[in-house]
Amino acid sequence: MSVTIALAALALLMIAAYRGYSVILFAPIAALMAVLLTDPSAVAPVFSGLFMEKMVGFVKLYFPVFLLGAIFGKLIELSGFSRAIVSAAIRLLGQRHAIPVIVLVCALLTYGGVSLFVVAFAVYPFAAELFRQSDIPKRLIPATVALGAFSFTMDALPGTPQIQNIIPGSFFGTNGWAAPWLGLIGSLFIVIIGLSWLERQRRRAQVRGEGYGSALKNEPETAEDIALPHPLIAILPLLLVGVLNLLFTHWIPQWYGAEHTTSLPGSRAPIVTDVVKSTAIWAVQAALLSGILTVLLFGWRNIRGRLAEGSRTAVGGALLAAMNTASEYGFGAVIAALPGFMVLSNALQAIPNPLINEALSITVLAGITGSASGGMSIALAAMANEFIAAANAAGIPMAVLHRVASMASGGMDTLPHNGAVITLLAITGLSHKQAYGGIFAITIIKSLAVLFVIGVFYLTGIV
Repeated sequence: MSVTIALAALALLMIAAYRGYSVILFAPIAALMAVLLTDPSAVAPVFSGLFMEKMVGFVKLYFPVFLLGAIFGKLIELSGFSRAIVSAAIRLLGQRHAIPVIVLVCALLTYGGVSLFVVAFAVYPFAAELFRQSDIPKRLIPATVALGAFSFTMDALPGTPQIQNIIPGSFFGTNGWAAPWLGLIGSLFIVIIGLSWLERQRRRAQVRGEGYGSALKNEPETAEDIALPHPLIAILPLLLVGVLNLLFTHWIPQWYGAEHTTSLPGSRAPIVTDVVKSTAIWAVQAALLSGILTVLLFGWRNIRGRLAEGSRTAVGGALLAAMNTASEYGFGAVIAALPGFMVLSNALQAIPNPLINEALSITVLAGITGSASGGMSIALAAMANEFIAAANAAGIPMAVLHRVASMASGGMDTLPHNGAVITLLAITGLSHKQAYGGIFAITIIKSLAVLFVIGVFYLTGIV
């Protein structure tokens, strides 16, 4: 019964999200209904002490990133930078290569360490312009961004700085470059199959005469009569964000140390900050501020008359995206605390093969919580010792456990209630009904990639 309650709450949130209802409203409703059916007396304490605690904690950490990312993306639109880069890309590569271009841009940013949410904000103006000029259906933009940002560069490609590739190291004593050949093979599998599927969808839409679409929401607002900057100037802010993110990640610990204490005259106690935990967020914020200043510097002439209105739109978008994701984050925390979740987690441990066991356990828990990092953390915290013992008995290197865990976390995590999916759809102005089918196809492809990598290891022994 407890498992049914947990799954019913998940199903309710997924259906609500797919049918266009607000996740901000339905995430607490679904979570608290599950608590009500489990222990009615716990509803109020769980709402205040767990759901709201996690939701507010997410906003505290990440809202500045959402806000700066939204402003950066809006300025890219207003300045004409997105249109300048798109025009150059079409001249160089032709309209048929719109999808690979967007996948490549997303991949470069995420592999450079830029947050997945920031990538969605920053790349959307380019994608919308490119797809519109190439007459490719807008509904394929979320799947294209998902392939470039939410798949191989998130957890498969060796060395990626995304958190999904970092977490396994603390459990297996490995690093982000673990099992490089398996990671490369898995990445190629995802890219080749993913691009083939997207290209097939593009051709089918072309045959049907389906164009970019009309009466769409959140379209880029670049004015038609502005002078476009040189493409190299236009792409500079995007490159700057990726490069400075890496540099600030290296510089910030040198400037502040592992922990920093600040005393202000009006504060009753010193402000103590764990710099190690804050470095990644501070680095992204500093990089985005630098990108924003660069766009303002080179594009001020095109922006100045529309900055007030554009900034209000960006702030509204950032608030909606951050609250959607934070609410879903609180839902995942509540579901993970229910007895049904623990029953399901324990049942997964019965799978005999260590790699299959690890892959299924992590991807199922990531799917239930709607979080790749959350599902992986829960699974490894509970079962890492068993995975290690079984792997040692079977002669499987820890590096393989690392790579399978990382890739499995990015498997079924992108179900309809996933925070990144909801944010991406909100940014693009599309509904689940319009665009989630493409995202789910990418979800299936990256889930199959984990099994493919496991098969390659058992057949060849390559690591």
